[in-house]
Amino acid sequence: MSHIDHFSHGFTTPALAYVMSVFGSLIGLLMAARARSVGGTSRLWWLTGAAFSIGGTGVWVMHFVAMLGFKVAGTPIRYDVSLTIVSALIAIVAVGGGLVLVSSGGGRAGALVLGGLLAGLGVVGMHYLGMAAMNMSAHASYDPLIVVVSVLVAVAAAIAALWFAVRVDGVRATVGAALLMGIAVNAMHYIGMFSLSVEPLATGVLPGGAEAVDFLLPLLVGISLLTIGLLLVLFLSPSSRELREEAELEALIAARRRRTSDWLS
Repeated sequence: MSHIDHFSHGFTTPALAYVMSVFGSLIGLLMAARARSVGGTSRLWWLTGAAFSIGGTGVWVMHFVAMLGFKVAGTPIRYDVSLTIVSALIAIVAVGGGLVLVSSGGGRAGALVLGGLLAGLGVVGMHYLGMAAMNMSAHASYDPLIVVVSVLVAVAAAIAALWFAVRVDGVRATVGAALLMGIAVNAMHYIGMFSLSVEPLATGVLPGGAEAVDFLLPLLVGISLLTIGLLLVLFLSPSSRELREEAELEALIAARRRRTSDWLS
């Protein structure tokens, strides 16, 4: 059995992974709050941004930042490019689907559970597909019990995240929710990672695929920059309070016009 080191760079990678998870979750929660203040196409766009922030940066980027500290004795690790990209899409789409379900369901318990299952299982799928994307001169196996625990943690974390997305408002509450989401996502990741065992193969053949420094780092930086772009969109767009005040003003103007029209007729 090969020795596995989850923290080959010390606590730098888990700390950075947690920061990225909180950062993505925070922006996603802020965008979900904006979605609650609008309707139609605008709501869909805000939810899409929230899905990208939470699923892309909060979950996927967190996962692969943590993976930069993952080493297996006796074998280099390469990454299957296509599987890695698909894992990112799975996380974003699953979180987006969960957000849409909860938003359209008005935050009701049934919609929350269904959305949490979709998002949580999507995150699990992303995690284990991302692990399957690792090519090593070794055979990987998983402890079924620990895998089940990681699934339960992922679903519970997703339900909590979606509840935050439709309920939490205000800066302090949103920051607190993002900090808790970061803990939950990191817990699920490392629980899943500790389910892994590796048996070396005496093939002498280097695994195929891309090195992390050549492929993962540019991709991680690219997604992080896009998330920063979403943060700029948040700052430059009207706040949830301003959107509500604008909607109330428009409703008041419309009501006065109706009264004036009725009086004239």
